[in-house]
Amino acid sequence: MADALIVGAGVGGLSAAIALAARGLRVQVLEAGPRPGGKMGIAVIDGVEVDTGPSVLTLPDTLDRTFRLAGTSLADELTLREPEPAFRYLYPDGVSLDVHARPEATLRSVQATLGRAAADELAAFLAYAGRIWDAAAPHFVHGPAPSMASLARGGLGSLALLPRIDPLRTMWGAIRARVRDPHLRWLLARYATYNGSDVRRAPATLHCIAHVELTLGGFGVQGGMYEIVRALARAAERLGVRIDCDARVDGLLVREGRIRGARTADGREWAADAVIGNADAAHVLGDLLPRASRPRRGAAPPSTSGWVGILRARRREAMDARVAHTVLFPGEYMQEFADMFDRGRPPADPTVYLCAQEACHGRAGWADDEPVFVMANAPAEPAGGSSPATWDALRGTVLRRLDAAGLRGAGDGLVWERTPSALAEQFPGSRGSIYGAASNSALAAFRRPANRVPGVRGLYLASGSAHPGGGVPLCVLSGHAAAAALLADRGASVDR
Repeated sequence: MADALIVGAGVGGLSAAIALAARGLRVQVLEAGPRPGGKMGIAVIDGVEVDTGPSVLTLPDTLDRTFRLAGTSLADELTLREPEPAFRYLYPDGVSLDVHARPEATLRSVQATLGRAAADELAAFLAYAGRIWDAAAPHFVHGPAPSMASLARGGLGSLALLPRIDPLRTMWGAIRARVRDPHLRWLLARYATYNGSDVRRAPATLHCIAHVELTLGGFGVQGGMYEIVRALARAAERLGVRIDCDARVDGLLVREGRIRGARTADGREWAADAVIGNADAAHVLGDLLPRASRPRRGAAPPSTSGWVGILRARRREAMDARVAHTVLFPGEYMQEFADMFDRGRPPADPTVYLCAQEACHGRAGWADDEPVFVMANAPAEPAGGSSPATWDALRGTVLRRLDAAGLRGAGDGLVWERTPSALAEQFPGSRGSIYGAASNSALAAFRRPANRVPGVRGLYLASGSAHPGGGVPLCVLSGHAAAAALLADRGASVDR
């Protein structure tokens, strides 16, 4: 019998396991897939390993804090990279704008490409985004799941936060009010897609994402993003955590309102008086819990999904070498949000994102070819499923756009792909959404599932679909928040 059972070995589950094992608890992790990592996955293609999930690391201090609980550090476990330039934005009018690892270099690039006025606008906007982050992060990122009641209990000091985080204006409204350059408007609007939301509806509070990447920095990881998973698993196992893969949980055991363990698909029962669900919250609460124990909850609209692929592309050298990240904008960017959120269909003219994994992460490719990750945003799976023809059409559009922009050569082949339908099948309950529920209202942060499940003692959530949200660092923090809640319920505490 374990002290704590963790269902899922994504970065949130591994971080929770480390936080608990560091306090002396016996921790067992059950992972449905063949390896740890969750959505931070890999594929091996013709002998070459490639990343198939997240492609940039932000807020690396969250990982360092996790490693330090295990007696090591980020610097001891991983090597971060700052590729230059970091991003290249390609616009339909022919403008090519480079964004760099450091904000000073980015502002110089903006001034050289778009002019002094645009650089001044971006500098002012980043200062505004930084103020949002400073006000919001302690309460909406690093603290326990917020509620209107908790803000009220905090008194005037907490309520005074609300105007500082700009929740009543939309992201697009704030951009239009503060930025006139159309190229910068699109660049900043794209940060809504970092948590799968609609820039026309999501609260301006989410402009803190721009601060996190453009000011605090976005990093590559030497050897690939999956090295994060390997390092977390090593740290957990050194603390005595047991990680069993190919162990799919198909039910949670509950007696008299308290969790008692889990049952795997092979019929085995795993006893524990505390369980952390590192899976989609909808799957944990709506599928794994016995029907009588399931909390009443409304179905929140899901965040976006995405079609992703890997190109085996002829390696480009010298001045033709690919940059770490490339964003190819469509003719009219706002139509992408209208297609996904108003019409419920993949964008007719999608933005295409590429990550050159050799340039970004120093991954070793093939003898003459390099792996290039390709992604186009798409809506989550409809409740009744979608036709394969939908994704065939999106794939064809993406490849035609790459060809027209000169980003794919004649011999560059698509050697791997995953559709939103496949993502939905791999991660039950998600409908293929990448970030849990979309943040398309001012109250979205208050509606995200908390880390402690009400009504079932001993059950907790740690994933991108729970507090504080999606993305690598927030999943890590979700694991810490779930561990902190579990330890608090045992009368202990944890450094979060």
